[in-house]
Amino acid sequence: MTHQKLTALTGSGVSIWLDDLSRERLNTGNLADLIRDWNVTGVTTNPTIFANALSKGEAYDEQVRELAARGADVDATVREITTTDVRTAADVFRDVHSATNGVDGRVSIEVDPRLAHDTERTVAEAKDLWKTVDRPNLMVKIPATVAGLPAITKVLAEGINVNVTLIFSIERYQAVMDAFIEGIEQAKANGHDISQIHSVASFFVSRVDTEIDKRLDKLGTEDAKALRGQAAIANARLAYQAYLDAFGTDRWKALAGAGAHAQRPLWASTGVKDPSYPDTQYVDELVAPNVVNTMPEKTLQAVADHGKIDGDKVTGRAEEAQEVFDALSDLGIDLDDVFKVLEDEGVDKFEKSWTELLETVSGQLSKAKG
Repeated sequence: MTHQKLTALTGSGVSIWLDDLSRERLNTGNLADLIRDWNVTGVTTNPTIFANALSKGEAYDEQVRELAARGADVDATVREITTTDVRTAADVFRDVHSATNGVDGRVSIEVDPRLAHDTERTVAEAKDLWKTVDRPNLMVKIPATVAGLPAITKVLAEGINVNVTLIFSIERYQAVMDAFIEGIEQAKANGHDISQIHSVASFFVSRVDTEIDKRLDKLGTEDAKALRGQAAIANARLAYQAYLDAFGTDRWKALAGAGAHAQRPLWASTGVKDPSYPDTQYVDELVAPNVVNTMPEKTLQAVADHGKIDGDKVTGRAEEAQEVFDALSDLGIDLDDVFKVLEDEGVDKFEKSWTELLETVSGQLSKAKG
């Protein structure tokens, strides 16, 4: 089975990653099917995804029973379960990883979200996850919080692949790219083979529209209504221009000449939240060379069925995108506040999901112990 629209998407330079993972997907061969038939070349996970996976079905019961018998506590059990899924998925993607010379075939796992504002513990956890999973196609996810920025540099300097998550603003994205470039410079100085280090920067999309649309609806004017649903795509297009600028410098070219790979933009949160919008808009409108789009399976299926893949929709559109943000500012939308709220909410949501995950596993351990 081939999907023409998905093939067109990858042909335009977009790597399709699935924003989901579960033991059931692995056990049934569903993930392998998505690689073979749906052009999927990577997987991203987060605490919410694992919390959902653990709360459904019986796929984890046997491992929980074994861990309970060994006397594992809740934190150790969660670590064992999540790293087992990620390691297995990394093995499923091994051929993709080889075929793309390490660019794709990537599986991401997040550091404990409770560490989002603690640089040193984030670094320690990232190193531990890297060692525990022990697969070259792993990416460790680190949030783009103020405390996360130096952690990104330090982890890359150790030769560890990083997926930077929870990026909302252009300003923070530029700081992320600076942290990345500094990390690659340090990795080179530390004697690592920088041609083997890969990174993506996860720029969140739909949540920007959700927050800004809410503020536009509150204003209620015709000018405000006319701007609904435009901010997220404009923000991502500005981010892509920032990416082109950052990786067009002499500083970066020196590293690229030594074999370094640019940190690719990754469009995250690409499932449409507002049912009045086309369900594929955060894929169709963000086609550009050398990007990743990580999407829930529902969005993947929608794109395969009725996506409008019509070539690069991003390059050269920064000026037009800036006009959207100028118009939002003119209406009194406080964009700095928007991005702060989104970052705080993002960290908070993942913390809550992590707590939910711990509670689910705690209940399962108690049940297993009888």
